[in-house]
Formats: sequence, C-alpha cells, structure tokens
Amino acid sequence: MSKVYEDPYPDVYIGGGFSDPTAPPAADPDDPDPEHEPEPEPDTEPGPQADQAPGPGPDPGPEPAPGFLPRHPADRVLGAVAVATGLVLLGHSLVPNTPGNLGSLLDTALPWTGPAVPALLLAALIRRSRPAGIAALLLGAVWAAVFAPLFLGGSDGAAPNLTVVTHNVGAANPDPAGTVRTLLAARPDLVALEEVTDKALPAYRKALDRRLPHSVRVGTVALWSRFPITESRRVTIDPGWSRSLRALVQGPGGPLAVYVVHLPSVRVGAAGFATDRRDETLDALVRTLDGERQRKVLLLGDLNGSTADRVFAPLTDRLTPVEEKSGAGFGFSWPAAFPLARIDHILTRGVTPTDAWTLPATGSDHRPVAAGLRA
Repeated sequence: MSKVYEDPYPDVYIGGGFSDPTAPPAADPDDPDPEHEPEPEPDTEPGPQADQAPGPGPDPGPEPAPGFLPRHPADRVLGAVAVATGLVLLGHSLVPNTPGNLGSLLDTALPWTGPAVPALLLAALIRRSRPAGIAALLLGAVWAAVFAPLFLGGSDGAAPNLTVVTHNVGAANPDPAGTVRTLLAARPDLVALEEVTDKALPAYRKALDRRLPHSVRVGTVALWSRFPITESRRVTIDPGWSRSLRALVQGPGGPLAVYVVHLPSVRVGAAGFATDRRDETLDALVRTLDGERQRKVLLLGDLNGSTADRVFAPLTDRLTPVEEKSGAGFGFSWPAAFPLARIDHILTRGVTPTDAWTLPATGSDHRPVAAGLRA
C-alpha cells in the first residue's frame, strides 16, 4: 500500500479557478514588457486627511510663561514711569529748592502723583503686561503709605465744642450776602475772613453780626465770634500791609489766642516758583508765634501755600494742621472751580481737631474750609 502525503501547498481559490501560489504570475498578453511589474492601482477611497490642508510643521511646544522683566519697549516705558514716580514720592525732599524753588513746587504738587496709579494700571491691563501691572501696584502702595495719615486720623470720639470757618472771600466777590449764607450753614462759632474790602464790609457785618455778635477787623482781615473778644491788635509781619491780626477769645474751654493771617501771594512763571515775599512774612509769623504765651492757639487764614511745602516746616513744628489729625483728606481749597491745592488753613496748638471739611464754592476764587475742635 502506497504512502499518502499531504500537499504542502494547498490550492488557493481566486475567483473561479485554482492556482499554485508558488507559480510565477502569468504573463499579460497585452503587456509589451513581460518583465514589467504592473504599478498598483491608486486608492480611490479618500482617507481621513484627504480633504485637509497640509499640517503644520513640528510642534514647537508651549510658549514660555512671561517673566518679570518686560520685553516690549512700551512695557519698559510703563515700568520706568512707575519707578520714577515712586522715587519722586519717596525722595522729593532731596530735590533742591534752587533754582526756582523747584523743591517747594514739587512738595505742593505731590498728591497729584496719585492719578498715575490707575492710569498705569489701565495701560498695563490693555497691554496685558504683568511687569507693568506689578510696578503700578507697587506705586499705589507707596502713594498710600505716604498719604495714609491724612485719611486715617481721628479724634478717638472726642466731641467738638467749637466750629470754626476761614474764607478768603475775594476782593471782587459779587455776592457777599450769599457767601455768608454758605458760611453760616456750617453753624460756626468763629468766622475768619480775608480780602474784606471797605466797600463790602457793611454787607458782611449785616449778615454776620446777628449770629456772631463779637467782631474785630484789621485792614483786610476780620474775625466774627459767638464768644467775647477781650483783646485784639494788628500783627505786623509784613510791613506796608495790614492783613493779619491777633484776638483773645473767651472760648468754651477758656482763653484762646486766635490769629487771622493772609500771607503774600506766590507766582509760578518762567523763573520758577516765586515765593520770597511770602517766605519772609512766614518767618516773621513764626517769630511772633514763638512769643505767644497762651496755651491754646488757633491760626486761621490764607497762607498762599500748602503746609506740605518744606518752607512751612517751622510753622507746622509749632502748630498742627487740622487735616493731619482729623483724617479728612486733602481738603483742597483753591482754585474754587477745580481745587488743586489747600492754601487756606486752620492750625492749632493745645486744641484737638475732631473734623475738617471744605464748604461749597461761593463768589470767591477760594473755597471756605471748616473744622470742628475740642477746645
């Protein structure tokens, strides 16, 4: 019996016939080159990416996170402005006062560095610049640290027993009666006026005497009081001018020396901040105060300058501006239409300020300022 062997090459069915997979492909009679292998038919079925545009090149990876240092010139400018403004806030006292009293002018304008903070923050948000935003926030912190005492003061609940008002009424004031109505709305016990002309004096007397029966006038300054005035005299601090006085008022807590003062004007021009005459008169006022023997002292008036100005340091070493203790803020008083500086002041010694505020505009180019005191 013969052996039966399994075929190692089983037939493969390919569409109706059988073929040996080991045999070479049959020649195509229509192919002129029998050795030529037919090219594969192109795939007519669109793949998943057939209709899409060519893809991007190699992925560069995520962009690096922005660092602290600004990369764009505009960001550097914003940061530089913030740093420069902060240096001015911290180092303004180092700016010399010559030429042109530049240091004094800078001292006076210093609060107006504040609007730079929101402006720089807005610019940083628009540019989406983290470094510029951080610089603006740091500037805001410096500004707040410098001026916080003006807003955080207070009298610890002390009740006032004396309300005082001072106002440069303006020599050309067209409505003295209306001006007085504004002042009396504060219910004052003392009213000090500057630039009171001979022509306007009867109108002020008529409006004030009924409420404040005691008064004194020297030159162009005057004082009305609810309490008796037992002494009064001219204070000669500016020869040739008569616009400062001293009165002794019997106040609710005893005698009170009240000064009403109008210092000479200053001018800002090409030569700078012209303050020589005002500063000389200020020195004379300080010498006068050094001779004052009353324990309680009140100074009211138009000083034609901010007490933040370094030249006022001898005065503020002796008397305290009410805004520094009352937490009332800046209290700008001039010019009346849009106040830029506080040049009208109430300063005290031996008296506790409890509040300070600015009254509405009158017919003057100054706004009145008022304070509540514990005398």
